[in-house]
Amino acid sequence: MKTASILVAALASASAFAPMSQHARSNTALADVPLANGAMSFNRVCREWRCKYEGDKSTSESLEAIAKVVDELLPEIKKASKDATVNRLVCGSCLDFKLMTTVPLEDYGKWEEAGHPPEKEFLEKIKAIPGVSLVETQTITNMQI
Repeated sequence: MKTASILVAALASASAFAPMSQHARSNTALADVPLANGAMSFNRVCREWRCKYEGDKSTSESLEAIAKVVDELLPEIKKASKDATVNRLVCGSCLDFKLMTTVPLEDYGKWEEAGHPPEKEFLEKIKAIPGVSLVETQTITNMQI
């Protein structure tokens, strides 16, 4: 629980994503930021946009409409960084939709300062879709291990 509290506090501030000094870097990768007393680290930051949709995943009109918004804005989303990765997650049982854009740590600050474009437009569009609810965002680390 203490570690989770520390992680939440660290993620709440953009300064938490600043690279460590050369002398304090971990051995896992250049510019990694340590977590969990050094048991893990990160050098990529993810902005997650999520919501609930209605209906069966195979025939959901709200999920179809979300997909169209993603298709429309995907080129803008990928401008977050030349090394951005975008993942779409859909849960058919709990009706979750998530779009996760992950960028290198060194690119995150500039993207955050700009407001994570096109986040505002994306969220406005999906909020207007009938059957979409619980629209939220979260900043998290996202490391391939």
